[in-house]
Amino acid sequence: MRNQKAAIDAQKATRVLSLKDTYIRNTGPLDFKDKMAGYTGDIMTIASKEVVTIPPTTPIISAVKTMLSKGFRRIPVVDAGTGHLKGIVTSQDIVDFLGGGSRYLIVKNRYNGNLLAAVNGGIGEIMEENVVSLNEKDSLKDALYIMLKEKVGGIPITDSDGRVKAILSERDFVFLVSGVIMGKKVSEYMSRNVITAPPDMPVGLAAKSMINNGFRRLPIIRDNVLIGIITASDILRFLGSGDIFNRLVTGNASEVFDVPIRTLIRRDIVSINSDMDLGEAAEIMLSKNVGSLPVLEDGELRGIITERDFIRAIAE
Repeated sequence: MRNQKAAIDAQKATRVLSLKDTYIRNTGPLDFKDKMAGYTGDIMTIASKEVVTIPPTTPIISAVKTMLSKGFRRIPVVDAGTGHLKGIVTSQDIVDFLGGGSRYLIVKNRYNGNLLAAVNGGIGEIMEENVVSLNEKDSLKDALYIMLKEKVGGIPITDSDGRVKAILSERDFVFLVSGVIMGKKVSEYMSRNVITAPPDMPVGLAAKSMINNGFRRLPIIRDNVLIGIITASDILRFLGSGDIFNRLVTGNASEVFDVPIRTLIRRDIVSINSDMDLGEAAEIMLSKNVGSLPVLEDGELRGIITERDFIRAIAE
């Protein structure tokens, strides 16, 4: 999975370098608002063409396995016959479904609380049907402002017949500004009021905290010290590991949700300071393959900057 993702990132980096050459003509701070003229079709320059789609009848557990094996946060859902876009499912949607969010009502009402039966239901039951999409002839400028307006992290790109040709994510814009002097500091765009969790918080409660607050990540704090960050993908990986489904058969699923969130920490902390230029922060984010960077001062968490914050910075 990592080798495949690295190959995709390498291909994308080549395309991004070409686009940067189109937009960037000076060595001073970059003003994307002026540089992005809205070139027709330039959305396909950095969008990921290696897109995987699934039909609405795909079992939810199969969608989970596909997302985990491919390292994707979202998968477009298409009609099996025509290939037309029908919806989209994200890691947050599935955590919502498995972790007791609003989508868990489907388990209670349609499957009488039987989660084992529910995960074998079709992904069409939990996908987002009112999916935001763009045409392959649209511009990056179009994508930028739609992402901000609709507050989505990824947009399927379709052709004139409504068939999915690529997918554009916030991360693609991070590629675009990585290593570029933006003349904007992390402190200007980071979130300062960060919701955190103690290491002993049960996985189930952490999942609900993420869903209820609309977050994709949750810093874990012990004695005012950051010990890790848990993402929706981490929770999805945990819930899709197989252990939960074995316990469903024996009726002990609740034990899985009671596991301390600290057990899901998988990687070392990569932090930055608030005075760093956004372009440098973007480069670190990509090199470390993370979707957010905690901002530490004197060893304490002062904020966090995410891929969405880069979208705001580019647009302003």
